[in-house]
Amino acid sequence: MRRLALFLIPFFLPAASLTAAEKPNVLLVFIDDMGWGDFSCFGNTAVETQHIDRLAKEGLRFEQFYVNSPICSPSRTAISTGQYPQRWRIGSFLAHRQANAGRGIADWLDPKAPMLARSLKQGGYRTGHFGKWHMGGQRDVADAPLITAYGFDKSLTNFEGLGPRVLPLCDAYDGKPPKRHDLGSASLGHGPIVWEDRSLVTKSFANAALAFIRQAESADEPFYVNLWPDDVHSPFYPPKARRGDGKRALYHGVLDTMDEQLSPVFDHIRNSEKLRDNTLVIVCSDNGPEPGAGSSGPFTGAKTELYEGGIRSSLVVWGPGFVPDDKRGTTNTRSVFSAIDLVPSLLELTGSESPDGVEFDGEALPDTLVGKSEASRSAPIFFRRPPDRPVRMPGGKRDLPDLAIRDGDWKLLCEYDGSKPELYHLGRDRAEKKNVADKHPKEVERLKKLLLEWHRSMPADNGEKFEKKGSKR
Repeated sequence: MRRLALFLIPFFLPAASLTAAEKPNVLLVFIDDMGWGDFSCFGNTAVETQHIDRLAKEGLRFEQFYVNSPICSPSRTAISTGQYPQRWRIGSFLAHRQANAGRGIADWLDPKAPMLARSLKQGGYRTGHFGKWHMGGQRDVADAPLITAYGFDKSLTNFEGLGPRVLPLCDAYDGKPPKRHDLGSASLGHGPIVWEDRSLVTKSFANAALAFIRQAESADEPFYVNLWPDDVHSPFYPPKARRGDGKRALYHGVLDTMDEQLSPVFDHIRNSEKLRDNTLVIVCSDNGPEPGAGSSGPFTGAKTELYEGGIRSSLVVWGPGFVPDDKRGTTNTRSVFSAIDLVPSLLELTGSESPDGVEFDGEALPDTLVGKSEASRSAPIFFRRPPDRPVRMPGGKRDLPDLAIRDGDWKLLCEYDGSKPELYHLGRDRAEKKNVADKHPKEVERLKKLLLEWHRSMPADNGEKFEKKGSKR
């Protein structure tokens, strides 16, 4: 059993003597396709994300947090399991069976995966998933396991999962009837379906999450809740009052609305005597922004790319009962860690046992997560591009790398065979503008060896079969 860091628990009780009411609650908000620079507390001047900003002002911001893929399904797998998603043959977004087979990826996440939700449920938590799933049950895949098979007591999702669903109606306010946007989900069965205006889908998920939290609160039971909006993913259909001209303006309308619709959940936790000092709220994005919509801030790259803009995520952590007074409202610019590290960290924070026989790729960093340390993970972070994603920079200037490794301040990107290395010192060049591979050949060889060993240790996908020329977004 993992030992709980005692200073994180009221009254300094050992984990074995914690009552249900004393176990920390966890709310994980995982936003879809939002860039590092899209929260106003991370530099957005066009939209004020005031409710997320308030969490940051009362909690912590992290500038060097990574997700483990530049695209949705593998990123969600990593943050759920604490392991690299390639271990479970999920290296790109899950789609139709034929497309999945062609890319060499699974149709759904194996339920045997070491799910954080299942570990917490076994430790006495109420567990709920509300929002996008995208780890099985999409397009023509009707026989995927239900979300509840992964350790959740209750779920509500969209067209990227099975079970009860909220499906969007996209209204362009052009005099034509709203269009259904379900990607075939309405024909899959496995749960009741409610059709809702696209601009209100996040509100539906937030309302369901809030009701679930209130039930757990009334029963004096700890909760773990995923609140994973489909926002700010395209298509962009904000409310009529927030429909600006152009893609970026529409995106900002969705971002502003999402922030507003999540706020009742944050406000309830903040205003509840039972929950305020015993709940940890974590907010981040699953990958970088869609080009032309969100902002990568100072970084190069976007969704699907292994440059920083595709894999680095703004991270906000709120928890008055956990974050020291002198750290509230501060920014951690030093700690380097990733989504796979959240699972073992949260298991320690909650005093929960790890699954038998499971070796996480993530490292437990509970002190870092709550502001008591600025430690980083000790092992490098490895990345592999989605096998089907575009492989040329916009404008055809150069190929996009297949693999990447972050180790300390060094980052190396290269092809599957180790050719075309790009080396950046992120402490001096976080925008990855100056490739210094020629000046540091020993560092290139060291990092390349680690990266290729990791790549070859993972189940293969079909990325190496895709052509390097003529790729389009």
